[in-house]
Amino acid sequence: MYMAYTTNPKLPKLRMQAVVKVRSGVSIRQVARHYGYEPSTVMRWVRRADRDYLHGGNIIPTESSRPKHHPSELGDEIVNQILEYRLRTKRGAEFIHFCLTRDGVGVSLSSVKRTLKRHGLTRYSKWKKWHQYTPRPLPEAPGLLVEADTIHDGPVGQQLYVYTLLDVHSRWAYAEPAVRIGAAPSARFVGKAQTKAPFVFQTVQTDHGSEFSKWFTRKLSEKDVTHRHSRVRTPNDNAHLERFNRTIQEECIARLPRNLRAWQKEIPQYLDYYNHERPHMGIDWLTPSEMLRSY
Repeated sequence: MYMAYTTNPKLPKLRMQAVVKVRSGVSIRQVARHYGYEPSTVMRWVRRADRDYLHGGNIIPTESSRPKHHPSELGDEIVNQILEYRLRTKRGAEFIHFCLTRDGVGVSLSSVKRTLKRHGLTRYSKWKKWHQYTPRPLPEAPGLLVEADTIHDGPVGQQLYVYTLLDVHSRWAYAEPAVRIGAAPSARFVGKAQTKAPFVFQTVQTDHGSEFSKWFTRKLSEKDVTHRHSRVRTPNDNAHLERFNRTIQEECIARLPRNLRAWQKEIPQYLDYYNHERPHMGIDWLTPSEMLRSY
């Protein structure tokens, strides 16, 4: 059976056998004819053995077929300029690329990044957490995809928070003010929202905030609710809820004093209006309660 040259496991040993024959006095042409290779190929084997295996060895391993150079590779002068900027300024690839462009050096940003990576000068950490994302469910029915988030209001140390939740299919929303946030308050909020909702939550999607940690995930799973995270630095994954956050801030919170008691009184009243009276363009000018009547 035919086997590719680079993957044939017997070739490394065969090469050394051919070299041994040549060293024993057999001509290169005879050895080449015996093994079925060109004399020039056998000569390269001999030179490799003389250069790399002076201290013995019974094989000549197959070299990588990867090209040693690329016709469009950066010249040594440009590479040295990139490394010099990096070592002198301690700045990132974007800054170095700007400086090189300003200096009239034609190099792409991706080439600068690759050069820094090859020389071990990136800020990549082996401890970096890589996120894996489960498939996003299609919101074809109420509860299949529910988004949750928090609104922060006020200076550090004096902040008030609002937990928000929205069903993507019906746009039914729920919100609750809080003086602090965390995994436990988040789980309680979702539990209370479930008691208010006229449908069952199946998947809750949040960002990667500390209030939606693994403990929060575990508490939801105990109630047969799946928790998935949106992609890092991709707020559009929660676009429906982000729009609701803006709406409740503009139409409700902004006209209230920053006071927990006032928020506790007014937000439920606004939610009643939002879910039962306010028409939504995204659902053909229906209200969330009208969307839910068909289920």
